[in-house]
Amino acid sequence: MTGTLYRLTAHELCDAYKSGKTTPSQAVSSCLDRINAVDSKLKAFVDVWKDYAVDQAQASDDRWAKGAPKGPLDGVPIGLKDVLCTKQGFTTCCSKILRGYRSPFDATVVERLLNAGAIPVGKLNMDEFAMGSSTENSSVQVTRNPWNLRCVPGGSSGGSAAAVAADECAITLGSDTGGSIRQPAACCGCVGLKPTYGRVSRYGLVAFASSLDQIGPFTKDAHDMALVMNVISGRDPHDATSADVPVPDYTKALRADVSDLTVGLPKEYFTDALGQEMREKIEAAVKVFEKSGAKVIEVSLPHTDYAVAVYYIVCTAEASANLARFDGVRYGYRAPNAVSVEDMYHRSKSEGYGPEVQRRIMLGTYVLSSGYYDAYYLKAQKARALIRRDFTNAFQKCDVILTPTAPTPAFEIGAKTADPLEMYLSDIYTISVNLAGIPGLSIPCGLTASKLPAGLQILGKPFGEETLLRAAYTYEQKRGFTLGQPPIS
Repeated sequence: MTGTLYRLTAHELCDAYKSGKTTPSQAVSSCLDRINAVDSKLKAFVDVWKDYAVDQAQASDDRWAKGAPKGPLDGVPIGLKDVLCTKQGFTTCCSKILRGYRSPFDATVVERLLNAGAIPVGKLNMDEFAMGSSTENSSVQVTRNPWNLRCVPGGSSGGSAAAVAADECAITLGSDTGGSIRQPAACCGCVGLKPTYGRVSRYGLVAFASSLDQIGPFTKDAHDMALVMNVISGRDPHDATSADVPVPDYTKALRADVSDLTVGLPKEYFTDALGQEMREKIEAAVKVFEKSGAKVIEVSLPHTDYAVAVYYIVCTAEASANLARFDGVRYGYRAPNAVSVEDMYHRSKSEGYGPEVQRRIMLGTYVLSSGYYDAYYLKAQKARALIRRDFTNAFQKCDVILTPTAPTPAFEIGAKTADPLEMYLSDIYTISVNLAGIPGLSIPCGLTASKLPAGLQILGKPFGEETLLRAAYTYEQKRGFTLGQPPIS
């Protein structure tokens, strides 16, 4: 059993620990062997904490032997996107400007996972500062899709998605600003959740766009998603934007029954822009809900067409403000041989940031500048309010909304790098969710003819993660198929 422990879900591992069939040390060893076997091709990890993970696993062995596990994830191997601050290892956001930076503290979500006994095995690759949809913007390496190594894993949390899909660890954390959890989850064939804005603390998340960013998990199934959400959710005094809303036991939502739910299909998402093969996968998934007793209706989100433009005004504006702190003075990269303070600022940023980050900073600075603020940023915020109202109105008629996660399956590496707009449109179905602050979950809904995963997106009311997890769990139980193992296996 030891050789294939890396394939188990978190809840299967904990059941095996409890019954004495295996130990955390064996599970961690299996995952580290798996990383050693496949990550030279996959390139999901940017830093593997082998010695740390082995030490933590031995401590977990002792707790399970005494029948006193630390928490619901004790001994479960996990991975962390390199945008989360950790005292262990480096925190670089996969950017040259933060290369070698060590955080003096753990992000709240990391602290909560450690307190629950989870064992981080390392940091995962990402688009630099979470700006991208393919993980090609990393300054470290390009992560590949385990279903086809010529294809991207999605982004910006591509390393987190690929690691779960390739069984390098049971659970990973990512961040989602405009789809950066859900889109790579769809590309790689795993479950990815962007919680309601404020449900999970952002303390210790290196900010990209503060009103949009949210931390969330990647898992192999809905059961694991419920387990990890129980651990990381809830109010945090370190984060003023975290919501003081009671956290339910999400595992109690895991029942295969949607007979009391009304499912909405937004007509604006099912246009000619959606390819026929992806449409067929989503329609097949809708039929599963219908056969399970859910009522399916059409809803409208009339301001959907404005979402991409609004998003790339709001997120770039906030990025230009947030990234001003990386000035080469206090920490991070400082350009050598500068002749003045101004020259140091200019050269440190020019040399430290990659092209996509520079592009977004310049766009954000422009829309916030004198004479353009009202024409761009203020107008975008007004349109954002309309998009949020669209969802409020739609959820008066339905309990969840089903959409595609992405318009296409994973594309080949390099296919969209020359056209930023085409790359931005990869997130066309996910962006509105961040603008509205609602929760969204992506779950695999089959393989395309090219043997790449397709993703079904399930959207819910604010703080309605329980309903999303019930819908996802029901779909898993009723869909009648599994994706199987990706070819990298």
